[in-house]
Amino acid sequence: MNSKRVTFLTAAAVLAVCAAGLGYVWFWSQTEANTLLLSGNIEAHESVLSFKSVQSRIVELPFDEGQWVRAGTVLARVGDHDYQQQVRLDEAQLEMQQRQLASARHNRAASRASVASDHADVAEKTLDYRRYQTLWMNEATSAQSRDLAATALKQSRANYKRDLALEAAAERNVAVAAANVKSARAALKLAKIILGYTVLQAPFSGVLMVRNAELGEVVQPGTPVFTLADLDHVWMRGYVNETDVGRVRLGEEATVTTDSYPGHAYRGRISFVAPDAEFTPKSVETHAERVTLVYRIRIDVYNPTHELKPGMPADARLQLKPAGAS
Repeated sequence: MNSKRVTFLTAAAVLAVCAAGLGYVWFWSQTEANTLLLSGNIEAHESVLSFKSVQSRIVELPFDEGQWVRAGTVLARVGDHDYQQQVRLDEAQLEMQQRQLASARHNRAASRASVASDHADVAEKTLDYRRYQTLWMNEATSAQSRDLAATALKQSRANYKRDLALEAAAERNVAVAAANVKSARAALKLAKIILGYTVLQAPFSGVLMVRNAELGEVVQPGTPVFTLADLDHVWMRGYVNETDVGRVRLGEEATVTTDSYPGHAYRGRISFVAPDAEFTPKSVETHAERVTLVYRIRIDVYNPTHELKPGMPADARLQLKPAGAS
């Protein structure tokens, strides 16, 4: 009796263990079914830096590949003697044009004074003529005196018209001189801008990925000198199978890991899912079974310590929506 009971209890215990094991296996398979593990590479915004509008020899190149630089750091400098000389020439040209403008304004002031004087003289000669005309009509003066007053009035009016024309010319000269000053000032500003192009600065903080130039090299405008990567904004490029893309949600969090820093996980978030499918890139290896068509996704990764760098292999674990969920 006791042996049968022992046998029964043993069988019941085995069944319980098997049931628990089956339940665990079911739970694990469901968890794995809702988890997607992707492999990809870290990418970052990269800018190719070059000198603009200047052609000269590199005289300063203090950084090499792999170094971290802050925004505004001087990365390279070329010889600027010719460009400094152009600035000095434009400064002299501006000074000369400013003096010509001052002279033109002085002439305009003199012309205005002459016109004012002529206007007063015409008024006086008009009164004189009218007075002599009245006297002549009353036979109180001679015709010669009246004629002399008329001639003086004509001369005064002629002088007034001449000086009005000179005043208009003086106004035009001032306008031309002011335009020349404006043009000279713009030329000087451009010369200073071009002089500033002899210094290459980092537009943002990042790591120098590639150095394309060497000290003493003569560079042309647009010739690449450095490639700078922004490590504050990195992402992982991955590919999701066509069968799983419907379960991937924008804004969903992801966990990113790398072989370079084992045991360290980085927070990520899905920021892009391609609207169209593409053929699986040959360089991509996924943990799931590969299919012909995949969708490219982008996972923005929080990288405060700048450990993640472009080209670094990485894995991302995503939580998928359950199949059939809205």
